[in-house]
Amino acid sequence: MAKAFDVIVIGGGPAGYVAAIRCAQLGMSTAVVDEFVYKDGEPALGGTCLNVGCIPSKALLDSSEQYYKIGHELEAHGIKAGNVELDVKAMIARKDRVVKDLTGGIAQLFKANKIEWLKGHGKLLSGKQVEVSPTDGKGKARTYQAENVIIATGSKPIEIDAAPLDGDKIVNSDDALEFTEVPKRLGIIGAGVIGLEMGSVWRRLGSKVILLEAQDTFLPPVDQRLAKLAQKDFERQGLDIRFGARVTNAKAGKTVSVHYEDKDGKQNIQVDKLIVCVGRRPNTGNLFAEDVELLLDERGLINVDEHCRTNLPGVYAIGDVVRGPMLAHKGSEEGVMVAELIAGKPGHVNYDTIPWVIYTHPEIAWVGKTEQQLKAAGVPFNSGTFNFAATGRARAMEETAGMVKVIAHKETDRILGVHIVGPQASELIAEAVVAMEFHGSSEDLARIIHAHPTLSEAVHEAALSVSRRAIHKAN
Repeated sequence: MAKAFDVIVIGGGPAGYVAAIRCAQLGMSTAVVDEFVYKDGEPALGGTCLNVGCIPSKALLDSSEQYYKIGHELEAHGIKAGNVELDVKAMIARKDRVVKDLTGGIAQLFKANKIEWLKGHGKLLSGKQVEVSPTDGKGKARTYQAENVIIATGSKPIEIDAAPLDGDKIVNSDDALEFTEVPKRLGIIGAGVIGLEMGSVWRRLGSKVILLEAQDTFLPPVDQRLAKLAQKDFERQGLDIRFGARVTNAKAGKTVSVHYEDKDGKQNIQVDKLIVCVGRRPNTGNLFAEDVELLLDERGLINVDEHCRTNLPGVYAIGDVVRGPMLAHKGSEEGVMVAELIAGKPGHVNYDTIPWVIYTHPEIAWVGKTEQQLKAAGVPFNSGTFNFAATGRARAMEETAGMVKVIAHKETDRILGVHIVGPQASELIAEAVVAMEFHGSSEDLARIIHAHPTLSEAVHEAALSVSRRAIHKAN
């Protein structure tokens, strides 16, 4: 007889492991099926985010920023450094330690919450059974019974025929985290979130970076006033971003020859490494048996309702395998929601207040609607902006690039969106999320006392600017 659990979660990433922990907290017997194996050959929890995504990329971004500051920015503070040496292998090793510490921490949380970790590939069978097959192909598959199944199998990089991956010279974003030396010339297909972050890492370390973006617009999801501001700063840093560039062929030899077409016709560049960063697709392949009629859409995403219920009773799907942004924190909140719904409690995710962050320098963060979206929808609004250059803290930090933009409804003054380009934007955006969750107005933000001198004063002044009352700018 198959071992039974109240809940089986397929996938151990930020959506899956958070769902499992919350289920266990609510008194349910819980198991997590996960097949991820780290590069050292050991199974690891945490999924893409902790192992080959959010966490390792941020570790490298921070390391590369420290290196760049020593060589290019500290002299303004009166600090002169001698010959600065770069040890890429040590940098990668540090990144690996950060990853191992965090994934090991999840394993400890599983033990503390009595969650069973089933190592292997999970497949949904009829009757809410889950088959677990060993990832190494050795041994027999085992079947487990569940009262409820939560699918949280995440996503993986999209591959394109024009640039076939070889794991060495033409790689995806996962492999780009493992370079052991700085490529002299680095090509990146895609100037979105991942492309910009990877480009930033290796540009700071000395690569000549060319980003080939098929679209004509830079960062379409971002408020375009701030996107253009960020673009200028990235180009000042040395990132060569080429728009309307459709890659037609890439072939690796001693170097990588990349052919693309733009408004001027056929073009070619030679690079030492090429990273393909054209987006991600859901991990729904070999996920369920043929007789399981789980509904997917044309993109391979699992169809769910507002509470992440699939068309199969007792089966839920969360995170990157369902509609909405492919963000770790979005998946985690869906995991909590589903766990609480299974336990008979109310569960909810407000998709209108999910923050987005791009961890470049300067950082880009936003929540809510952009000016373009509101104009297209015919929503009346007022907006206010404030430059970081006018804040004392940013000046003292030598971090003056960027601004804050607050958008509020013209009639009710309710905050509709907040957009930030600048230092610590990833942290500052949380204030805007809280304000929007409580249905706050720009007047509410304007009346809150912000400490001086801080970067958050830029948020305060931008809120004041909505009604043309900013103190430290000409309105």
